Amino acid sequence: MQAMMKKIIFQGIVIILSFLIVWFAFSQLDFMRFFKVEERTAKVENKLGDLIWDEIGKSNEVITNDSIVKTLDKLLKPICDKNNINRDSLKVHIIQKDEINAFALPNNYLVVYTGLIMDCKKQEALQGVLGHEIAHIEYHHVMKKLSKEIGFSVLLSATTGGKGGEILKEVFKTISSSAYDRTLEKEADLASVDYMLKANIDPKPMADFMYQMAQDSQSSENLYWISSHPESEERAKYILEYIKGKKLKSKKTLPEQEWETFQKQVKNLE
Repeated sequence: MQAMMKKIIFQGIVIILSFLIVWFAFSQLDFMRFFKVEERTAKVENKLGDLIWDEIGKSNEVITNDSIVKTLDKLLKPICDKNNINRDSLKVHIIQKDEINAFALPNNYLVVYTGLIMDCKKQEALQGVLGHEIAHIEYHHVMKKLSKEIGFSVLLSATTGGKGGEILKEVFKTISSSAYDRTLEKEADLASVDYMLKANIDPKPMADFMYQMAQDSQSSENLYWISSHPESEERAKYILEYIKGKKLKSKKTLPEQEWETFQKQVKNLE
């Protein structure tokens, strides 16, 4: 009887040790890398972004004016430099369009419409919107949104042929004219504020811009950025609440005359 009990105990110990060994072995595996899910997702994202941008570039007037492109880059530079964001990784393009809009695409594309540049009363407001879209890129919000609303398998099929054209249209529509969920929007808003604070850019004009858009939203059909980013007045309030009590060392990126010249150059494109 005693020998039997010892055998049972021994077998129990062996089973437990075997379980622990197997559990430890599996815990050491990076399953995302093991199954190459991460690599596969990155490839789909890169291909998807390139395909969408190709379609946008073919059907819209892309601004290549050297002065305009370089000035927009000056506004981006302090945000990137002070927040360890690789500026060269961002594929920034300006589209001549009256719509007040900017949006991020997969594969680090950032698209800015001339309507947005013209509608921003202050350069800091434009920088706030750019920072918001950069945050969507940095926090991988774009693919989270698309995977949730369209489905990863559908996105994959868009990059491998078939009904790719129809899917790309749906993807573009989803990105450019429908909102992220509130959690992601708030994360992008506050990340943009943090970017600006680190770059010594005053974030208050970003909140003012949202108030302005909320006032104008009922009278204009071109406010795509605000229609795809609802609750603008509420967002303006929590931005102002977030910066309350923080020391603001604001410094304009562009001299005022250069900012005015920039807007005039964009206006003259019409």
